Amino acid sequence: MSRGGGSGGAAHTRHAIDRGGHRSHLPSTMIRVHATCVSVGGAGVLLRGASGSGKSDLALRLVDAGALLVADDQVLLTADTPSAPTAVLIATAPERLAGLLEVRGVGILPVPFAPSAPLRLVVDLMDRDAVARLPDPAAVSLADVMVPRVALWPFAASAPATVRLVLATLAAGLPLVPPTWEEVAA
Repeated sequence: MSRGGGSGGAAHTRHAIDRGGHRSHLPSTMIRVHATCVSVGGAGVLLRGASGSGKSDLALRLVDAGALLVADDQVLLTADTPSAPTAVLIATAPERLAGLLEVRGVGILPVPFAPSAPLRLVVDLMDRDAVARLPDPAAVSLADVMVPRVALWPFAASAPATVRLVLATLAAGLPLVPPTWEEVAA
């Protein structure tokens, strides 16, 4: 698929290979990632991990708690402005996947969804033992836009609540990682 854009000329494109091995043409300000995205109170949360790591499972639990699916399996991220310091990534689904979520053991089912969401958080899904108890603050660059990042074990009962708490903390402008316990107790 080729998309034009900009004023007067063709948009600069780059090639991406989708999971089916097909070449697609994406505007240079758009990337396609193997991930799942949900909108929690209007804030986009990108869930990343290997196949079978729990992306769709955590998304289903967040949707069950009131979030909206943005995209499952493939997420399109487009910068809202070309200026990296002020850019916000907007997450959308490829048209054929909009509103569909893979529910392991059942199939691909329709769920409540949002057509897009501004990306506010990246959650990298990890094995339980790989998640640091008190990590250093982290961010990740996607399409030259920095986005806060946390690592979670997706199968913890608290994982959906943790995602909501991290978003609330970020929205309040507070740091994700407090001083060490020794500093708090002093």
